[in-house]
Amino acid sequence: MSQKTQKTVQFHELELDQRILKAVAHLGWQQPTLIQSTAIPLLLEGKDVVVRARTGSGKTATYALPMIQKILNSKLNASEQCVSAVVLAPTKELCRQSRSVIEQLVESCGKVVRVADIAGSSSDAVTQRHALAERPDIVVATPAKLLAHAEAGGVVDLKHVETLVVDEADLVFAFGYEKDFKRLIKHLPPIYQAVLVSATLTDDVVRMKGLCLNNPVTLKLEEPELVPQDQLTHQRILAEENDKPAILYALLKLRLIRGKSIIFVNSIDRCYKVRLFLEQFGIRACVLNSELPANIRIHTISQFNKGTYDIIIASDEHHLEQPGGKSSSGRKSSRGGDMESSASRGIDFQCVNNVINFDFPRDVTSYIHRAGRTARGNNKGSVLSFVSMKEAKVNNAVEKKLCSSFAAQEGEQIIKNYQFKMEEVESFRYRAQDCWRAATRVAVHDTRIREIKTEILNCEKLKGFFEENKRDLQALRHDKPLRAIKVQSHLSDMPEYIVPKALKRVVGSTTSSSSTEASAAKHPRQSAAKAAFDRQSSDPLMVSTVDVGKRPFAPRRKKKAL
Repeated sequence: MSQKTQKTVQFHELELDQRILKAVAHLGWQQPTLIQSTAIPLLLEGKDVVVRARTGSGKTATYALPMIQKILNSKLNASEQCVSAVVLAPTKELCRQSRSVIEQLVESCGKVVRVADIAGSSSDAVTQRHALAERPDIVVATPAKLLAHAEAGGVVDLKHVETLVVDEADLVFAFGYEKDFKRLIKHLPPIYQAVLVSATLTDDVVRMKGLCLNNPVTLKLEEPELVPQDQLTHQRILAEENDKPAILYALLKLRLIRGKSIIFVNSIDRCYKVRLFLEQFGIRACVLNSELPANIRIHTISQFNKGTYDIIIASDEHHLEQPGGKSSSGRKSSRGGDMESSASRGIDFQCVNNVINFDFPRDVTSYIHRAGRTARGNNKGSVLSFVSMKEAKVNNAVEKKLCSSFAAQEGEQIIKNYQFKMEEVESFRYRAQDCWRAATRVAVHDTRIREIKTEILNCEKLKGFFEENKRDLQALRHDKPLRAIKVQSHLSDMPEYIVPKALKRVVGSTTSSSSTEASAAKHPRQSAAKAAFDRQSSDPLMVSTVDVGKRPFAPRRKKKAL
């Protein structure tokens, strides 16, 4: 059934344990979101629930809070330690993210509630078996990983599970986990509470609901799929393929786009091509795609969230959207990417100011999920899309969807045209085109191989060493220059004659400050006495100890006594 929105309650009114409330207060959560205040009371009653809410609305805490409360209640009469809850997610990044939120919520419980993540934390099967052997209260995993250990025998016992949660349920079957999921639920007891969490209610979610839910409550709250327009702005620039590099270069170099940004493209090759392009202008960025090892992807997101770097170039590969990793033609994708990875779905990128669609999404759903990476919680954000003539059809479909979601008036546009004159980019075009052509297919191929080799070396095993040796931590940065193509040093500077007149005052101040910083770096500051001594030493008229007209002084030899 569909639930109407009700009066918002406070966390202390949800009948949660004091230890959970203490953790919630420590996280700074002032009051529940709409989905949390509606779903948590139903979950505490023990009902099966299908939760549908937009990205960034607090879905993880929606199932985590009642799940922890249920475990604390069962601990009062428990005779032995056992696995009480299972959280399934389609990607390793989502597993890591879910475990992190759950650990923060059980921090005030001491060691009463234990959590194990066997998908996102380690790829070593022995380490995973050791974690499961301790019988954690909550197990977070992908369906395939947990099924492998359940069928191994004696590793994990799922017969005492009381709660099953499937996060991003619409992606689980799409990522090829349907057979694994059907086999996994056979290892569960006959009676358990099930929760399906999803941003969209697809046919896959309906099929899954029939497999594991009993008389469920479907929460489809009356809220738009995206945050309001005063919190998230949608803009576009009409640009063909040849214009996109110059526009991106101008936007970033003129600092028209500021803050943390995610640049989305539609393939892995485009990921590295854009990065090589930006690298030639001294703009540092890191890459996120399914080819990179899982630990590296997680570490990249973690560093981005901490503010180590400001730009991520993410690939939203189309083959990830097909069931079992197959393309629309039925053949398996030739890419060796990790099918448990996707950058546009579910991953918690924190404090992202801008989403730039360098390649416009292939469908409306992808646009919504990309836009969901920014304006999370109460933060504001913007989505800027480059739209070519070929992408105009999808752009119109997105516009139509947004107008219906926001109940726009007839003739009103949700995606505004970015105030940007194409003639102002002409001075940037020759530089941009030369650098874009320099990022050839061979350079991209070599870069992909070198990147994977480098990132494998920066594995989790070295993390302890780098924590003790802070100076060597730079080796773990993911935005270091790739050096796959020759970088000309003058390209990192922006000559004044190519800067538009309207922006010369703004850009002039930034370039002057950067030049003074560079000169200060070359000539470190020294004391006044040291500077005076250096001036006197370098001035031949002031030097009294050196006389070029005389021979060097030689000591007299003593005469020998007769």
